[in-house]
Order: sequence, then C-alpha cells, then structure tokens
Amino acid sequence: MMEDLKQQAERFGTEIRHGYVNKVIFKKQRGANHKIFVDDNRELSAKVIIIATGASAKYLGLESEARLKGGGVSACAVCDGFFYKGQDVAVVGAGDTATEETIYLSKICSHVHMFVRRNEMRASKTMQERVKNIKNVKIHYNTEIEEVLGDNTVGGVRVFNNISNKKQEIAITGLFIAIGHNPNTSVFREYIEMDNAGYILTKGKTTETNIPGVFACGDSQDPIYRQAVTAAGTGCMAALDAESYLASL
Repeated sequence: MMEDLKQQAERFGTEIRHGYVNKVIFKKQRGANHKIFVDDNRELSAKVIIIATGASAKYLGLESEARLKGGGVSACAVCDGFFYKGQDVAVVGAGDTATEETIYLSKICSHVHMFVRRNEMRASKTMQERVKNIKNVKIHYNTEIEEVLGDNTVGGVRVFNNISNKKQEIAITGLFIAIGHNPNTSVFREYIEMDNAGYILTKGKTTETNIPGVFACGDSQDPIYRQAVTAAGTGCMAALDAESYLASL
C-alpha cells in the first residue's frame, strides 16, 4: 500500500529523497524559509515543513525480545492481536495503555497474562478494576521478564519475581509490550514547543506549531491514539493547513 501511495505522489510531481534529518533551523518570521540538514552535508530550504516523524515504542531491551519482533513480540495489540485469536498471550506494562490492551486481548484470546513490575499498577482505578474483574486475565505483580523463549516465534517467557527472585516459565504465543512510546522529535526541540514527553504541541484543532509554516501530524503530536488511520487523518489536515498557509503568503 505504501508503494502505491508513493507512486501516486510521484505522479503529481513529488520528489522522494532518502536520508536522516539531523539538524534544523526554523525561523519565527511568517513567510521565512526554514532549513533542514540531511545526513550532515545536504541543506534544503522551504517555506513549509510538515513533521511526520512518528514515535517509537519502548521495549525491554532484551536480545531475545529484539530477535522475535514480528515473530510474536509486538507493541500494538490493536494492530496484531487478531493473529493470536484463541491463544494465550501476555502484556507487559502497568499504565492505562497496558490495561486497555489487556482488555482488548481478553475478548479474542483464551488467556491473557499481565506482567506488572511493581506491586501496583499506574493505571486509573477504573481501568484497574475492569482488568481485575476479567476472568481470563491473570495479573502477575512484582514480575519482570528475563527472557523471551522461542526460536523463530514466541513460545513462552521466563519471568522472575523481583521480590522473591523466584523464576517460572509461562507458555504464550504473543507478547505485547505496553510500556510507552518515545516521539521522534528531539531534533526539533530547540524550536518547537512540546510537552514533557516530547510530543509536539499543536494549536487547537489544527496541525500548526508555534513556528509559522511548520506543521506536525501523526504520532509526533499524538500521545493517545497512535493508529495508522488517525495519523493519516492528521497528515491530510497538515497538507490542507500547509496549502492554506502558502496561499496566504
């Protein structure tokens, strides 16, 4: 699908370039040219910049976890949960996102293990109560993952209780990490207003940032929904906002 979208954009004259933006210079004056620097040596300037850098899911940092990404390890239950319909899975996390994913998975999976690192959750009391009252959900407090088991696909996890240090292996086919995301916005921090977590702040119901001519869309400014369809929607909004801004000049 992405290749089809790329070809459509190119038919309308879009120039596709590859590289990493590692520096920007944004101007506060309306109508000014902004600069971006790609791979240290290419400088580009434009009156409009749309930031669509997304956010990266946080992972546990285990070698076995990294090896099995796409083979049973996921950071999005809504995206991948249906592949594990009728199977035993696990969720790692203690916040509202973790409880939401656990509730979603409990409706389609046989059994859901929830691993909470502390002796309590960070989720709202309402969400905690909802999870606790689901019959096919088992909450493991003070529990951390030592290793994800399996060769090419997830076959289980080895966990340990961080109080007693007791270890056990639990058979699962899907492992969902729900410990948060990091927005990919650090390169813009000098110029763009953000919240404490690094998500870009936009004005009202628009995609406008505090810098005239710079717009933000998708997960770079959305800490809540983080879905392809919502990101695409704000991408359309950013394009329309950008077009309106250019017309006003």
